[in-house]
Amino acid sequence: MNDSQREIVIQPTRGLRFLDWRELVAYRDLLRLLVWRDFVARYKQTVLGPLWYIFQPILTTVIFTVVFSQVAELPTDGLPPTLFYLCGLLAWNYFAQTFQSTSSTLAANAGLFGKVYFPRLIVPLAGLVSNVISFFIQLIAFLVILVVYRVSHPGTTVGPRWEAIVLLPLVLVQLAAFSLGVGLWLAALTAKFRDFTVLAGFLIQLWLYVTPVILPLAKVPPQWHIYVALNPVTMPVECCRRLLLGTGWINQPLLVVSLGATVLALVTGILVFQRVERTFVDVI
Repeated sequence: MNDSQREIVIQPTRGLRFLDWRELVAYRDLLRLLVWRDFVARYKQTVLGPLWYIFQPILTTVIFTVVFSQVAELPTDGLPPTLFYLCGLLAWNYFAQTFQSTSSTLAANAGLFGKVYFPRLIVPLAGLVSNVISFFIQLIAFLVILVVYRVSHPGTTVGPRWEAIVLLPLVLVQLAAFSLGVGLWLAALTAKFRDFTVLAGFLIQLWLYVTPVILPLAKVPPQWHIYVALNPVTMPVECCRRLLLGTGWINQPLLVVSLGATVLALVTGILVFQRVERTFVDVI
């Protein structure tokens, strides 16, 4: 039988399985197209376009500075409020954007999934990668503001640590893995229960206030640390400040818990997502 006569049969798998890396690699061109689609479509037909990636965190930082630093007078770990909030939002925004894009994967792309076959995991992976692009745009904006601050304050010690070049990508990997894992869990639940579509936006709003974006972890009373450990985003945010600003409270037990929760969320999220994706088109 020659290649023109060969048939490809697509059928659902049985039992639990993890990733089929060969299949994902085979569809890498589709991944690139979806990454570009997600990045461009987000602010398509807007006046400022990609500049919104910079203006959004800056405007949020201004509001946080006025409300929480000037009015509420919350401490910022000895850092200038603008840099403190902007650095925290750098890590938080990547997590929040990836979580939201992943959690709506099945419901938002049901029409596409019902027409053509490709590995469904390609779509959330595309959102994850496109958000990496926006992260680096915001990182560049943050570094520019940091340089301006250092020039205007010659004696300051605020600035990146040398190991940031090596460790910051690892922090980003953890944020990507955890946001992908919990996002896939919510995407699987959303396929059967549309209430979780509303819950995703509400959950991410509440999650912000239990993450040390507004208040430094060092100011959290010790008796509350056990509850802080339940939030795996806490350590990446503190690590981001430690690497980029030189100030941040890194607790090794909390870091281990955070990494363990990330691995658990990613593995179980992929398994649940791939189980639901087999039949979700029939019920969505």
